Amino acid sequence: MSQAAIQPIAPIRPVPLDRAYRLLNHGPTVLVSAEHDGHANVMAAAWAMPLDFAPPKVAVVVDKATFTRGLIEASSRFVLNLPCAAQAALTLGVGSDSARTRPDKLAAHGVQLFSPADETLPLVAGCVGWLACRVLPEPHNQQAYDLFLGEVTAAWADARVFCDGRWHFDDAPAELRTLHYVAGGQFYATGASVVVPGAA
Repeated sequence: MSQAAIQPIAPIRPVPLDRAYRLLNHGPTVLVSAEHDGHANVMAAAWAMPLDFAPPKVAVVVDKATFTRGLIEASSRFVLNLPCAAQAALTLGVGSDSARTRPDKLAAHGVQLFSPADETLPLVAGCVGWLACRVLPEPHNQQAYDLFLGEVTAAWADARVFCDGRWHFDDAPAELRTLHYVAGGQFYATGASVVVPGAA
């Protein structure tokens, strides 16, 4: 990776693959990271979603103009990182700047990357969830719609806010809530839960 690898501070735990879809189910903004041939990059994406349960699959829109797109196409791998409210400025920064015109983009926005012991993919430190994905080739969708499908091969979450297969935003610090992008530099943080009695 082009960034120095660091050890994450948060209590990161693996998420069982049959629960990985729950990391994305509430529609958060994601950071898409990828690496190839010693070059890593991170971009923001508001259009990402879970697609299937077993094996878990995701969909994400990655524009042809982005530097990250080339890394994904070359490596056939990417990570969906879930930034939190404390990373709103970072998220806006990497979503606004391009590595094509600003090669120091990651350092300029304070992005730190790390890799779990069993992976070589670049994960963004400080996020609250991560889904490592293998591209499922769909050339027509990729070229016509910039739509990439991926099979989730591993997932992790910050145990302070996601454990036992569920988000626990109500019990966690507000800065760990995930982000939802609106427009013009404005995000909403995931709000309070509404629980329906008797629901599983």
